[in-house]
Amino acid sequence: MPKMNDMLDGGFTRGLAVGVAAALLVPVVATALAPVLRPAARSVLKAGFRAYQRGQEAMAEFGEVVEDLVAETDAELKAEKTAAAGRAAAETGEVAEAASGGAAAGQGTEPDPGPGRVDAA
Repeated sequence: MPKMNDMLDGGFTRGLAVGVAAALLVPVVATALAPVLRPAARSVLKAGFRAYQRGQEAMAEFGEVVEDLVAETDAELKAEKTAAAGRAAAETGEVAEAASGGAAAGQGTEPDPGPGRVDAA
């Protein structure tokens, strides 16, 4: 355990004096500087609010741009899917036409109703 002489020689007294002086002077200095600091603090807060509002506007615009890009990409993907389905249907139609012996699509490709049955069409 440190002795009293060690604490006094180690700067304890000086630190204690600085702490007490600061505790007594801060309210006095703050009161004296309040007329100057208050307008400055208000200006800083106003600038912060303006920056925040501009940031919100910028983020809203960015969000709209992203939404537009997503919508355009979705439309392109749907168009590509539709085109691929159309190509697949065309290829399937060509394969069916070749398999039926060259008959035109929809002509002569109906199944035979079988013996003794009459087609109602």
